[in-house]
Amino acid sequence: MELVPGNTLITDTPEEGRALAIMLARKTIGAIQTDPEVRSGLRPMYANDPASLTAAGHVVAIEFATVAAANGYWRD
Repeated sequence: MELVPGNTLITDTPEEGRALAIMLARKTIGAIQTDPEVRSGLRPMYANDPASLTAAGHVVAIEFATVAAANGYWRD
């Protein structure tokens, strides 16, 4: 499983960086819980739990901060 596509965090725009952050967060979950049936079975539980959704948003925010730093916060 390729966790960092193309082995780079460099993107052209913040929008692409945000999309990369979301993808990285999703790939992280897939790497931790490798059984797709288990992930699918858990989805209804966390999809309706505000605390779980907030935690997922936090993971994406951390990934985005990492991507943004790697991109020099999208230099001039």
